[in-house]
Order: sequence, then C-alpha cells, then structure tokens
Amino acid sequence: MGSEDATGSRNTAAVEDVAHLLVRCLRAEGVEYVFGIPGEENIRFVDALNGSGIRYVLVRHEQAASFMAEIYGRLTGRAGVCSATLGPGAINLLLGTADATTNSAPMVALAAQGSLRRTHKESHQVIDLVSMFAPVTQWAAQIECPDAVPEMTRKAFKTAQSERPGAVFLAVPEDIEAARPTEPLAPLQIDAVRADAPSSSQIARAVEVLTTARHPVVLAGHGAARAGASAALVRFAEGLNIPVATTFHGKGVFPDDHPNALGAIGFMRHDYGNFGFDAADVLICVGYEIQEFDPVKINPNGDKRILHVHRFPAEVDAHYPVAVGVKGDPSEALDALAAALPEGLTFDSGSSEKIRTLLDEELQYGRDSDAFPLVPQRVVTDVRTALDRHDIVLADTGAGKMWMARLYPAYEPDTCLVSNGLSTMGFSLPGAIAAKLARPDRRVLAMMGDGSFLMNSQELETAVRERVPLVVLVLVDEEYGLITWKMELELGRHSHTRFTNPNLVAYAESFGARGYAIESADQLLPVLRRALDDDTVSVIACPVDYSENLRLTDRLGTLQGPF
Repeated sequence: MGSEDATGSRNTAAVEDVAHLLVRCLRAEGVEYVFGIPGEENIRFVDALNGSGIRYVLVRHEQAASFMAEIYGRLTGRAGVCSATLGPGAINLLLGTADATTNSAPMVALAAQGSLRRTHKESHQVIDLVSMFAPVTQWAAQIECPDAVPEMTRKAFKTAQSERPGAVFLAVPEDIEAARPTEPLAPLQIDAVRADAPSSSQIARAVEVLTTARHPVVLAGHGAARAGASAALVRFAEGLNIPVATTFHGKGVFPDDHPNALGAIGFMRHDYGNFGFDAADVLICVGYEIQEFDPVKINPNGDKRILHVHRFPAEVDAHYPVAVGVKGDPSEALDALAAALPEGLTFDSGSSEKIRTLLDEELQYGRDSDAFPLVPQRVVTDVRTALDRHDIVLADTGAGKMWMARLYPAYEPDTCLVSNGLSTMGFSLPGAIAAKLARPDRRVLAMMGDGSFLMNSQELETAVRERVPLVVLVLVDEEYGLITWKMELELGRHSHTRFTNPNLVAYAESFGARGYAIESADQLLPVLRRALDDDTVSVIACPVDYSENLRLTDRLGTLQGPF
C-alpha cells in the first residue's frame, strides 16, 4: 500500500499505519487518557500512544477501564476512551459500556479483533463483537478499511457526545491496525453540535399549561446537569416560587440548601420528596430521562400534566404523558418560559419546608448517634462534613447508595455520582481514579459496600502505581445488604446474602495504600479528614449497622401526607 512517486517507486514514508492514524485522530478529539490493557492484537495501537501526548492508564481488569472511561466522560462531557484486546478483553468492556449508555455518559470503547481473513469462520478468540455491543451502544462498527479511520473516529465521538450521549464501540482487526491507507490522511474537523433555542410555539403552549396550574413542581434530571442548567433552575424557582426536586443523577444541579429544594427522589419507597409531588397538578421535568427512575413513583395515576424540557423528546410511558415538549437548551427554555408568563405569577412551595425538615431530622439523628457499628445516617453526615461543596463522592450501588442518594446534601452537579441507569456494582473505585484525573483540583471519595469493593479492589494497585490520590470508604456488613433489605421487605426473610472479608487494612497495605479500621463512631470523621488531606491512596474499613434499613422503610410506610 502507499503511493507511487513520479518514477513509479513505492513511497510509504508519508503514509502512517492505521495504529498511528487512529492515535492522531484521538488526539484531535482532545483525548487525554486511554484506559485499558494491551493485547497481542493491538500492540501497534498501544505503542503508537507513546509520545502522542495521550496518557495510557494500564488497569488490572478491562471492566475497570470501561468504568474509568464512563466517569471521565460524565465529568468532562468529552468521551472517555477505553481499550482492550479481542475476545475476553472486549467482553470485559461490555459492563461499563452498557453503564455509560444507560447513564448518558459519553464513551468510546475500542477493541482489537482477529484479522479479516478469519472473522468469517470459527477462529481462536474471535466472536462477533459488533453484534454483542450493538444493543448497549449508540453505534457499534468494525473498521474494515484503513481509509475510513478518520471518518469513523469522528463519527464515533460525534455520536457519543451528542444528546443523548452514550457509548460507541469500534472494533479494529489486527491486520487493519497494521495496514496503511492508500494516501496520507488527517483527522477530520470537529463540528460541535449546539442545542437549538426552543420554539416560540412550544413556549406559548407551555405558558397555557403553567398559567392554569395550582401546584406545579420542577423535577431536574441528569440532562439538566449535563446542560449546566443550575443557574437557570434557581432563577426559575425563585421567580415563580416553585419547589424543585432532583433525580439521583441530577443531585446538586439544584442546591439542597436552597429554600425551594425538595431533595432527591428515586428511592424504592414513597420518600419525603415524593410527598411534594402528591398534590402537584403540573410537573415541569427539566432534563429528566425515564431510565433514571420509573415515573410511576411521581405520577401513579398518569393524570398530571407534564412539561418536558430537554434537548430531545421524551420516551413514551403511560405514567409520563407529555402535555407539551419544549425541545432545546434547558436554560434558554426556562428563561423563555419565565419571561412569557404573566407578570407577578407565583405559586405556593409550602411542602418544601416540611420535607427539608424531615431530611434535616434524619441527618441530625446521624450526628447524634454514637452507635457502633455506625448507623448509615452517621456515615452520610460525616462524609458531608469531611467533603467541601465541590468535592466528589461516588456512591456505589447497594444499601449505601440508597442512603447517600436520598439523604446526602449536594450543592453542585456531578459532586455525588451514582449509577442509576444500569445500577451496576463495582464502578466507584475505578470511577474515582478517573474522577481525580478529570478533576485534579477536587478531593475524591469512593464510598462502597464490602460486596462492591471486592469486585474491583484490584484497581488499588492502579491508583497507587499511577499516583492518583483518593480515598475508598468501605462500608462493612459482610452481606449484600440491599438484597437482604429487599428480601425482608417482600418475603419477610432473607437468604444467600452473607459472606466474609479479608483483613481490609492489611489488604490495602499490601497494595501500598494506607489502611484504617474504624472502631468507634467518633473515629470516622477525623480519619476521613486525615485520609482526604493525604496525597496518597487510602482505604477506610467502617462497620455499618443496616438494621436502620427496615426502620426507614417502616417509618416511610406510616408517614401520611399531604404536607
């Protein structure tokens, strides 16, 4: 391959192989990190990263690489990149790839593939990767022509980063990676997609709905956080005196210390914030995506009128009947809607104060409790006290996530991260590594149960080796506590959820991290502060008493509204 000069001789000096061209295309997209594990079939790609300005972060499991790419994409808005070899390496990327798509996080997953001459038949380590990734991505494809690399790379990033963002998968056969295009090629120009302004007709129809409302409520979702709509939400809420709740993914997009804040909703039972929706007749859903949680929790009879404000239309759901869809940038839409409403129009946000009082009482109960093992409310309050407003906590899936997502006060978007699309376990430790790389000016805490921790604890070695300071708070109860909770609620008994742990302090120290064991309630906060201030990797093992779980659901079951 290559071009011919005037004498007819082959000239390949100016034509790089696909591996180097792909790296140049990644660099043009602004890629700073590639998370992954090299394999025999992508050694040229990994080698081409040397000297490119892109840092290759070697991980200990490809699943962790996919979580890192997801969290990096979620925090930056630019697609995180993960890489694996063919077969089992690629399969291990699948979980984080699905998690990214369901959590609306931009990601590009790259995997090697067997050569084109053997992908049509049974062959060592070769499976149909494109078909496997297609259901959990926005686009999945295989590069089969060296000349297509710039176009396919640009399409991958454009697709991943456009609303609704998600994951894209590209397979690179080993013979294509080593091949050369027919002529010198360059990365394509980046064409950023901008949100349209909302149409005047949509705003006019939304005004008709809102002027007839008696008790409207705003629900701010993940899309509002991605769009940077915090300031517009505050202006809208204050101008009309409307209460605002957030989804778990939207936590912090509306500050929880604002007088109109209802807190976060998405818990498995009728929580405090849900009472703010019971009397609502109009729901103004800003950046809400149904995958975040089932709308039946806030519209059980399907009778509330819904204004859907987002950059793309809503999913169809019987409990989410959209009266008016306002498509466009959420901030522009909210400002335009407020400006078009009759002057002096305001509403009653009376439920906000009662709901905030109930949340504050739970937090105060935690502050006052010296019980050991610690009650989860104490853990939440100590974590909140130890972290600054802009620091980042990743709450892994499990009982701890439920306590954090519903109770932890957040004041800025993307400062309390959960997985609420796929709700996978094990993302927060690798995710914390990516969070610290994406936001080096912030302190980062991964909060996870002991079940989640042992799923990806090998990434402690990655954090230590790569010198990425972070803290892992392991909530120790020696069981899959959320499943125990659910079984007790619905069956009145539980089984097959108990396990044992290694010595977590010695385990952490064996990786070169610092280990702490909490032995009384008053130790957690000072240890958290010390570990967060250290420029190293720390693991804190904290016993937790999850008997509070059933007490909470029992208490919520007896709570009567309206507020």
